[in-house]
Amino acid sequence: MTLPASFLARPITHRALHDCKAGRVENSVKSIQAALDAGYGIEMDVQLTRDGHAMVFHDDRLDRLTGETGPVRDRTRAELETIPLTDDGGMIPSLEAVLAMVDGRVPLLIEIKDQDGAMGPNVGQLEKATCAALEGYQGDVALMSFNPHAVAKCAEYAPHLPRGITTSSYQAVFWPEVPEARRDVLRGIPDYDRTGSCFISHEANDLDHPRVAELKAKGARVFTWTIRSAQQEAEARRIVDNVTFEGYLA
Repeated sequence: MTLPASFLARPITHRALHDCKAGRVENSVKSIQAALDAGYGIEMDVQLTRDGHAMVFHDDRLDRLTGETGPVRDRTRAELETIPLTDDGGMIPSLEAVLAMVDGRVPLLIEIKDQDGAMGPNVGQLEKATCAALEGYQGDVALMSFNPHAVAKCAEYAPHLPRGITTSSYQAVFWPEVPEARRDVLRGIPDYDRTGSCFISHEANDLDHPRVAELKAKGARVFTWTIRSAQQEAEARRIVDNVTFEGYLA
């Protein structure tokens, strides 16, 4: 399985082309439209609703990005679609709504957020909902997750879709919810072959990790997150095939 060429032809916006000063917050309809207008690829996140739908939203809680509080998965799709995004004016969009909006115009890199809580095997519902929403979608799309169990589920539910692992240096300060032993395992990216992945999206500050070079030498495509300046992009492109960026125009 290989990635469509479109994923390598244009930079990829991180959580769409958001700019709070312009009234566009991450993963919002306005940010997605801005990315479409600029011709960039779009990376976005999905979370699970109480009634089994995939919503385009990064956090597992509503607190940071809306005036509501509590877990996303405690609300239904209908409820979430009526919740305004702070400093944006739009509502939380469903994956189906975003797919209809994009309609194949740019490639979509969809990150499935961990639902286990510690990168363990208690997953499946969000992967199933995401793959169901993608049935019949004609545009270029790829699925990824930090949790390799989620990536394996994607292989089960949609074996025809390209998939990869979002990877990291897994410093304890940024991953307090993941047990140390699990972080030590994930750091080595051991599940690439098992999950049938064709790419990784690796932390920008850890691109010199030997495993990244090893996977690239074996044919893996390498993306990186999150690039925030032209200088950082130039440095990263010595290693990576494409960048996921925010805060400037790549």
